[in-house]
Amino acid sequence: MLIHWIWLSQLTGVTTAQKLSLLQSFRDPEEIFNAHEAALSQSVEITEKALVALSDKNLTHARKILDDCGQKSISILTYGDGAYPSKLKNIHNPPLVLYYKGCLPDWEHKPGIGMVGTRKASPYGLQIAEKLGNQIAGCGALVISGGADGVDTQALVGAMQAGKQAVAVLGCGADVVYPAKNRQLFAQIEKQGCILTEFCPGTPPNSWNFPQRNRIISGLSSGIVVVEAPERSGALNTAAHAADQGRDVFVVPGNINNPNCAGSNRLLRERAIAVFTGWDVVSEYESIYPGVIRRYEGGEEQPMVAQPVIYPAAKPKPDKKSIDNPGISKYSVEDNKPPQLTAEEQTVYRCVTPAPIPVDEVIVAAGLPAGRVLSILTMLAMKGVVKNHPGKCVSLK
Repeated sequence: MLIHWIWLSQLTGVTTAQKLSLLQSFRDPEEIFNAHEAALSQSVEITEKALVALSDKNLTHARKILDDCGQKSISILTYGDGAYPSKLKNIHNPPLVLYYKGCLPDWEHKPGIGMVGTRKASPYGLQIAEKLGNQIAGCGALVISGGADGVDTQALVGAMQAGKQAVAVLGCGADVVYPAKNRQLFAQIEKQGCILTEFCPGTPPNSWNFPQRNRIISGLSSGIVVVEAPERSGALNTAAHAADQGRDVFVVPGNINNPNCAGSNRLLRERAIAVFTGWDVVSEYESIYPGVIRRYEGGEEQPMVAQPVIYPAAKPKPDKKSIDNPGISKYSVEDNKPPQLTAEEQTVYRCVTPAPIPVDEVIVAAGLPAGRVLSILTMLAMKGVVKNHPGKCVSLK
């Protein structure tokens, strides 16, 4: 029964290796729950501490978790289920229970590509993460990321823009939106893929959860792509898990003068694979998944080149006429504000024209950080008020 899987997964004092050994000796967690101490101690090499933990037959906590999942529309996937990803089963300490919202992807018939990087990515790093996420998804692979600020978010945004499935692996409960600004993005991922975690409902995003979470990102993946990672970062932790698990490690070369690229560039010295397009990544698995992997037509043939950092221009004075900035016309947008937009979304919205214009022009006109504008444009696209065009252009919808 599910309640016994939850009970076993929540037991402290019993290592994952011991739990897996017990599952080899007993049919399922319910049988472990009902077993006497003598049977438990004879079946595997188990410590006194573990036997004490296993003697706790209180199901109150497990029952509350099960009830919370039912109330919050959170599904449960156990190690014993046929839908449990085989790649994840083969890592050192696989989670016995996974909680998810949305629809599980077909793990076995397409490559998963984990995308990780710093929360404090440069505008270029954010742009590359989104473009790679879009291309990798468009090539037929499954984008998997952590959902944090920066690279994680933009990689998932790119996959959503390609209209493909994606998986956000959280370091908190599936019902906890972290960061809070990703609420709409997570809702979209839930429709097109799934929000996944090993943490029970209500678990806050404690800092120590994320290194534990990282092994799942790499465990689900055929390869990991690192975009801008400093020397001490969760992205490098994920890359280390990937190397230990026998996964490929790909790196987007970064600015050698940017400390946020020091760790990822070091991986290149350690023989990680340098990549410049999504196809560079996904083509590695073309022979393993014939008929599934294909070259994405959305500009895939053009390698990405570094763009200069664009600093926000000063906002025009209130009495300045719109003719002074003919490239960004406000015309009637001031009088026809779409409903349910935040103040920042209104600012960016007013900088978009009916005809497609480069995103860079919107960034300059909005006077906000580039990464923030990119995130807001994504939200506006999800709300159906702006439209994305090839060549990094946007227009009013």
